[in-house]
Amino acid sequence: MTPDELRAALRGVPDPEWLATALRRVAAEPATIARLFPAAGRHCGRAELPDLPGWTADEAARALLLTALMTGHAGQAEQAGHVEQAGLAETLYRDGDAAEKRAVLKALALLPIGAAGVPLLHDAIRTNDTRLVAAALGPYARHLDPPAWRQAVLKCVFTGVPLAVVADLDARADGELAQMLGALADERRAAGRDMPADAVALLDRLTTHHREV
Repeated sequence: MTPDELRAALRGVPDPEWLATALRRVAAEPATIARLFPAAGRHCGRAELPDLPGWTADEAARALLLTALMTGHAGQAEQAGHVEQAGLAETLYRDGDAAEKRAVLKALALLPIGAAGVPLLHDAIRTNDTRLVAAALGPYARHLDPPAWRQAVLKCVFTGVPLAVVADLDARADGELAQMLGALADERRAAGRDMPADAVALLDRLTTHHREV
């Protein structure tokens, strides 16, 4: 996902002039994002974007606003700009409603902040909001260490979040995750409960792989 792809998907928003103006304002005055970020839903709508499966218009607009901060920091020392950008993203997440939190989580992979946003992933994964959990396991989740990532995958299985939302699932899944899924499958079987089909399929893939290896 790139800012250009977000812009292309947002061409049909209800108020494109508002979005264009908002992006210029944030680039010129980064602090204005605190006011403009919550307003994106009213001006851009909340419809699903056909060209960006899994994204809504307000999420994409908010992600663009966050990327516009990079322009606003162009005159600063690079490291200082990235620290401030990470701090603004965290503030928007902490102060935002669920939709705003999801937008921040989805935007993290577009921001040059390294692993500074990982605490937001941990916060989202601890919640019972399945849409936040799903948003936390996009491409930026590459910064989660293996134990935290495995626990997040199990959280998806427990809460019914489709494993299709987990970025790099097959690349990161390992023998330890297979053991954890196997133990959960045994518990479910003993209780007369089924595992989700996608979790069974993942366990089968992992078992086959490690048997072949």
